[in-house]
This record gives sequence, C-alpha cells and structure tokens, in this order.
Amino acid sequence: MVRNQAKSSDTIGGLAAAAGVGVETVRYYQRRGLLPEPARPPGEVRRYGEEDVKRLKFIRSAQAAGFTLNEIKELIDLDSSDDRARARELAEARVAAIDEKIAELRLARDALAALATACAKKRRGPCPILGAFEAK
Repeated sequence: MVRNQAKSSDTIGGLAAAAGVGVETVRYYQRRGLLPEPARPPGEVRRYGEEDVKRLKFIRSAQAAGFTLNEIKELIDLDSSDDRARARELAEARVAAIDEKIAELRLARDALAALATACAKKRRGPCPILGAFEAK
C-alpha cells in the first residue's frame, strides 16, 4: 500500500472511533447493506476511507432524526438515483411521526403536571401520583 493511502485509510476500529460508534455497529451496518465492506488485500486488513466515515456519520445523523435503518437504506439508495420526491416523502413522513410523538408527550406532560398539582394540594391519604401508576 502506498504511504499516502495508509494515511487516508483506517481499520474498522479507526472507522468506528472516527464516527463515535463501536466496531460491532459498523459490522451490523455492513450486514444490513448500509455500509460497504472493502476488499481485504491478501495478508492485510480491510481499510476504510473518508467516504466510509461520511457514510457512517450520515447513518448516525439520520438515526438521530428518527429514521429507521430501512428508511436510511432507502435514502442512501435514493442518493444515487436523485429521486428528490421520494426523499421528500420520507422526510415528511418522519416530520409527521415526530409531530405525533410531540402531541403524545404534551399529553403525558400535562397529565403528570396535573398529578403533581393534585399531590401538592392533597395533604392526607395516598399520593395521587403513586395512585395513578398503580396497576388497576
């Protein structure tokens, strides 16, 4: 391997560290078809480059935005086809799911705030908060 190539490539451990994930996460993404597995030269280890780091960071960012691994695979595939309509459709679906989750969290927050207020007002008997979470 040329010395310049060695500096711009890394082992799976280096790739994982550069993206802030574990080696097993990298292998899992490879099995799922999200990240290519480079060829292994005879007698050497596989080497990963900057594009692999970018792809791994893309996967992690998309996960943080709430996309499933299947959706991320589709987004990666869409990148080569430039199907903006489908990419937009996936993003809009994710926004709708996030909005739904926000509504659920608001309801849960309001219910818990009401229980906390009831607990503060009630001086005797069982705590309304504890009572609300008991199995019925």
